[in-house]
Amino acid sequence: MFRSLHHLARLTTRMEFLTADYPASLPSLNTHLSTRSYLLSSAKATGQDTSLHSKLSSLNISPYPHVARWSSHVAKVGPPPEEGSTMSAGEPRTPEMVQSKLDMISRNLQETVGEARIKEVLKERDLKVYWGTATTGKPHIAYFVPMMKIADFLKAGCEVTILFADLHAYLDNMKAPWALLELRAQYYEAIIKSMLKSLGVPLEKLKFVKGTSYQLSREYTLDVYKLSSLVTDHDARKAGAEVVKQVAHPLLSGLLYPGLQALDEEYLGVDAQFGGVDQRKIFMFAEKYLPALGYKKRAHLMNPMIPGLTGDKMSSSEPDSKIDLIDGPGVVKKKINKAFCEPGNVTNNGLLSFSESVIFPFLGDKAFEIKRKPEHGGDVSFTNFQDLKDSFAKESIYPLDLKMAVTTYINQLLAPIIQEFNSKELKKLTSQAYPPEGKAGKGGPAAAEREIDLSRVDIRVGKIVEIGPHPDADSLYVEKIDVGEESPRTVISGLRHFVPEDQLRDALVAVVCNLKPANMRGIKSHGMLLCASDKDHKTVEVLRVPEGCKPGERITGESFSEAPDAQLNPKKKIFEKVQVDLTTDDSLQVTYKGELLMTSTGPITAPSLKSAVIR
Repeated sequence: MFRSLHHLARLTTRMEFLTADYPASLPSLNTHLSTRSYLLSSAKATGQDTSLHSKLSSLNISPYPHVARWSSHVAKVGPPPEEGSTMSAGEPRTPEMVQSKLDMISRNLQETVGEARIKEVLKERDLKVYWGTATTGKPHIAYFVPMMKIADFLKAGCEVTILFADLHAYLDNMKAPWALLELRAQYYEAIIKSMLKSLGVPLEKLKFVKGTSYQLSREYTLDVYKLSSLVTDHDARKAGAEVVKQVAHPLLSGLLYPGLQALDEEYLGVDAQFGGVDQRKIFMFAEKYLPALGYKKRAHLMNPMIPGLTGDKMSSSEPDSKIDLIDGPGVVKKKINKAFCEPGNVTNNGLLSFSESVIFPFLGDKAFEIKRKPEHGGDVSFTNFQDLKDSFAKESIYPLDLKMAVTTYINQLLAPIIQEFNSKELKKLTSQAYPPEGKAGKGGPAAAEREIDLSRVDIRVGKIVEIGPHPDADSLYVEKIDVGEESPRTVISGLRHFVPEDQLRDALVAVVCNLKPANMRGIKSHGMLLCASDKDHKTVEVLRVPEGCKPGERITGESFSEAPDAQLNPKKKIFEKVQVDLTTDDSLQVTYKGELLMTSTGPITAPSLKSAVIR
């Protein structure tokens, strides 16, 4: 069925178009490859293939899709073995070695189908396995579960391929629009590599493949047609029932999805496919239909599915069930505090499941620690998951204990990812791959309104660098305030009757920076100073920002670290609704719903007013 890559060796001799002008020859090579199969999962590239691949490496081949796919596969299958070399895979392996590798491959899995096939492969060589992910919604912390298992595969010596299934993402009810397909694939590759690095997994031992790099080839397409002539509507629906979005009148694309996933096993040249147990029906579909095309059955390795924060499956399409990989510490804490976690319930507990599948393997020989005050039982640690589970079942570990510990470990896992995604390039990629939803189109649903809370308000540290009276208003100051931008902002404040000018000059202040600019007696104000006031508005004090803060630094609560709105919509009264819950406590510290407003060096405070109104 398949043609070897070796025909490309003849191609260079036959066409003789690469000897003089490489760039000019690319269209001819692209045309030649458009009508030829060149995929063979078990083949190695010839010496001429790799030589040509090396010569083309400095050229832009993206406009030539067939050349790009050929190049991708030459890179994937690798060069031919050197003459006279010996393959370690052919060396005899002891039963103990085979069993040790099998134990590492299968540990913590919920189910393995085809274990005998795996064992036969391991007697001769290391296992080739792939894990695929459709590039749809943003990956969340449940993706750490397969990442931990991929680390196990590498420890067992497996050759691991990670597939970014961009075409699948489109076929699944267009969860990834065609226009965003490439950007979503780039985002997934960036964030999954970042996850693996946070776990200490060496990337050089992995192969990363994009689905459209081979799924648009002539040969693959022909196999899709052949498969469609064998598969019934019933089998296609059944196979995708747990994975493909289910609707009353499904599109044909969703019915193709399981077939493509089955074919990927052949075209990626693997011995086994790895996925969640929710993929089981697709795996059984592959076991049934690949032999009908003349291809061998593969083994299938299935991870357990961990419950989400609400107790059901963690899903990108259900925001309340998940923690995103770039959620800040405050957001993580807020979401986990709301998580479903009944005392003594160990059967439907997402926090325990995550601890078992991710945190304990991540810690290795280190203990899982729970920090508690002495009056609440003191600190306690666990060196294995079963002891933690038993303690929770006996209610000697309470839900709050578990939540606090899991929050700490999740934030440790996410910290390097967040740091990497704070780069200008990855911020841009994120916004392009997942653009904010606009207003509803014709017949389309309206975009969900974001919850109104402190996170939507952009409060920054500012330094007043210039101040003077408003020329047309006795009660107003005109200030120039440095808020970390290229030039200071002009801000108008009504403080002339309350605070002397010399007390404000060079002062660090808290400034709301995303209000719509407003004209105040002929001068446009681009922000608002936050002040504390008594209820009668007879005493007004400018809030104090601790020394050491830098202009432009954000001021917010720990649980409200999500990105603020670019500009608050004045019609929706967002700041006014947030302002209701801003006040000062008995220590003069400013709080929002009981949570302190913090800078990098401490909380912001009022000079003397307790239980003050913040305006």
